[in-house]
Amino acid sequence: MWKQRIIAVILLAAAVGLGFLVYNTEMKKTKTFRLGLDLSGGTHLVYNADVSGVPQAQVTDSLSTLREVIEKRVNGLGISEATVTNETTTLTGTREYRLVVDLPGITDVQKALDIIGQTPLLEFKIENPDFDPNKQLVVTPDMIKDGQIDLSQAMQGSMPFIQTGLTGQYLESATLEFNPTTSAPTVGLQFDAEGSKKFEEITKNNIGKSVAIYLDGEPISTPMVNEAISGGRAVINGDFTPEEARQLVGRLNSGALPVPVTLVSTESIGPTLGADALRAGMHAGLIGLIAIMVLLVIWYRLPGLIASVSLLAYSIIMLALFKYIPVTLTSAGIAGFIISLGMAVDANILIFERMKEELRAGKGLKDAISEGFDRAWTSIRDGNISSMLSAIILFMFGTTLIKGFAIVFGLGVLISMLSAITISRIFLKAIGGSRAGRIKQFLFSSGLSQ
Repeated sequence: MWKQRIIAVILLAAAVGLGFLVYNTEMKKTKTFRLGLDLSGGTHLVYNADVSGVPQAQVTDSLSTLREVIEKRVNGLGISEATVTNETTTLTGTREYRLVVDLPGITDVQKALDIIGQTPLLEFKIENPDFDPNKQLVVTPDMIKDGQIDLSQAMQGSMPFIQTGLTGQYLESATLEFNPTTSAPTVGLQFDAEGSKKFEEITKNNIGKSVAIYLDGEPISTPMVNEAISGGRAVINGDFTPEEARQLVGRLNSGALPVPVTLVSTESIGPTLGADALRAGMHAGLIGLIAIMVLLVIWYRLPGLIASVSLLAYSIIMLALFKYIPVTLTSAGIAGFIISLGMAVDANILIFERMKEELRAGKGLKDAISEGFDRAWTSIRDGNISSMLSAIILFMFGTTLIKGFAIVFGLGVLISMLSAITISRIFLKAIGGSRAGRIKQFLFSSGLSQ
């Protein structure tokens, strides 16, 4: 008996401590809840993917690659809550493949559109040995082929740097770094095996000369080569701000899009609308929780009070999981949480009704509690498994909005089993005891019966 009571006190203290941690971190903004687009405001973009030039067998892979590329680009914006999903629609009568991008907190829509749609051209060039700043552009007959002028040949002596063949296609990764001396943001480059060989050859043949780094046709850095560089490692020391450097890293890492995309629609959601939705969801959840607890106490008395404590512990655990997993909360997700509150009570009601039957059969309070949990378990298990399967199916085949509901609902069903089977059981056994006098009989009765 005392062992059960000590465990119950420890569980109660742990729940209170966890609740205080969730509240304190939210008030101090040290660890806030991650809110989705509809609650925090932002931009909703829909792109149409043109797969007409892709073989049917490769459409799925191309769309998956497209999603991954766009994800890299929006992550380069520093949007950790951004979601990118593929969707298929037949609303126009023909099958269309679309890409849906949600950017919470982004107010500069044009900036996001530009970065998502751009692929930077990275080039490494060496000094032109024939460069003459005073040389005029002269077109000779041998530069004209099939009625067209070969400008590369015509401008050969007027360009300070010439191509080397080393471009961004050989780039393996780009990283944001900071100069250890000046703390200025830089971009670190790592080439693949073939690019490393090219870069080593370029630096080996141009010691004491400049190698220019061009981005989208403009020189951004012209470092001097002091020695041959092996390993395919290079650094861009441009005049960047940290934000510009991070965006460049994201763009370099993203590469080219596998299929062309066309912007279909743009929808902006204001932060005021999101705040109103969040406030309404919180009020609905609080009212629902209080209503359930009041009904439990009125109808089931002491077991109802214990179920209410268990329900509070369940809510605290869920909020902690939302914050520390973390789970991106949307309005649909909050609805899933409110529904899961009702689901969390179902297990307790099944247990209490079983307990009542055992007490009517003449069993002692301790045995009635144990039998109530044991007999109710199969019904609780089967009901929760069916709910979990529904949540999994919704998550696998639903849209972004439905997935937000499914993950919160599924998590709620899982945790509700823990709170009912474990927490409620420990508290009931700690309070129940073996004797059932008149007071305990009244406290463990239900409804209007004495």
